[in-house]
Amino acid sequence: MALWGSRSRMSGEGGRHPLTWVPTSYLAEGIPFAMVIWVAGTMFKDLGHSDGEITLGTASIGIAWSLKPFWAPLLDSHRTKKFWVLAAELAIAALLLLAALALRLQSYFTTILLIFWVLAFASATQDICVDGVYITSLDKRRQAAWIGVQGMCWNVGRIFATALVVWLAGRLKVAGSDAKMAWSAALGVGALTMFLIASYHAFVLPTGTAPPRIGEETDVIGTFSASVRSFFRKKSIVGMLVFVFLYRTGEGFLLVEAPLFMQAPLGAGGLGLTLGQKAFVDGTVSTAVSILGGLLGGAFVSRFGLKRTLVFLAVCLNVPHLCYVFLSQAVSPHAPLSMRMIQVLVGIEKFGYSFGFVGNMLYMMQQIAPGKYKMTHYAFATSLMNLVLVPTQMISGPLADKLGYRTFFLFVVVVSIPSIVAAWLAPFPNPQDVGGRGGDVDGDGPEQTLPAAA
Repeated sequence: MALWGSRSRMSGEGGRHPLTWVPTSYLAEGIPFAMVIWVAGTMFKDLGHSDGEITLGTASIGIAWSLKPFWAPLLDSHRTKKFWVLAAELAIAALLLLAALALRLQSYFTTILLIFWVLAFASATQDICVDGVYITSLDKRRQAAWIGVQGMCWNVGRIFATALVVWLAGRLKVAGSDAKMAWSAALGVGALTMFLIASYHAFVLPTGTAPPRIGEETDVIGTFSASVRSFFRKKSIVGMLVFVFLYRTGEGFLLVEAPLFMQAPLGAGGLGLTLGQKAFVDGTVSTAVSILGGLLGGAFVSRFGLKRTLVFLAVCLNVPHLCYVFLSQAVSPHAPLSMRMIQVLVGIEKFGYSFGFVGNMLYMMQQIAPGKYKMTHYAFATSLMNLVLVPTQMISGPLADKLGYRTFFLFVVVVSIPSIVAAWLAPFPNPQDVGGRGGDVDGDGPEQTLPAAA
């Protein structure tokens, strides 16, 4: 499948080639999520807060991404998806700037958490509508062709946040700035970047589906009720939701805690990395191999089909958790590990995560989402996926504090096993061919693709 096909085959809605908007759209998705989930934790750790305090505070914000179905119908039936994307991106820029200013307050921890709660709702809104533009502007073959680029650019957003923003804060501290001033400047750079992306999207982003015509159903409650009924009437919906809920169980325990482990001092069982070292390992190295993993994972599934590869993808996602087991067992206060070893092992884990994560996203797009309420049903699925991440991330810090890093990472390996079982048993009600395309036999009626708005 050629990624760079002819304009007639590969252009999205309105003749806009996916290259002009898919990369920046998912870059813009990745930045606020990384800022809330990872950068905030690094910042609070640098300012002296404990793992338990950090994970309970930051992971609870992730609930916002799990509540998306409650306002997705409003976005699906009012205005255009492009309108909501632009509004969300501008709101994210303003909220990051507000967080930068709030660092000067005495009660900055609570204030920034509240700001990030609002930012998470804006980010979730952006996610809903960017995904809506993607799945309504591209057919299934192009969805599969561009899924690797989608994941790659989301990870570029992560590398921007976890590498550049963290590096900038560390660099400013080395230059003599106090920690709060350094982090204020770093958050300000994030705000400016989101503003520039929104300005670019005002010109290039496809509209998605058209706003409701006069006489069409616009009642939010009615639309939501209809979409919920339709969702739970889908064939094999229980089995599909079990897969979505379990696939990332083990990874949920690592997402927030693994970076904190890198930053923790040697005396506490951590790797003892500085901000600059962490920015390079967890930001640059990890995200570079994540980009490669996502691209190869997308190409792999596109070539062999999702049904034939899902179990292998689950193995790739979970088995590399053993890298953290080795790191936690090998490090000691008197024997720090070499940067090369840390880079290699963390890179292996991140490569496996990104390669395997492709299966999760395509499964939701091609097995759960198809139907009349495509964008809303995809939001339902991603919300359930995020729902399992909230409790796992929240308790990861207190668990690590209580068990110690060595026992904690062994625990993560054990709780990863259900992910592989779920992939093995996952139902495929929509037919799959070798190229990864699926039909629309979910009992939801023919797939609805509305004409583009001007």
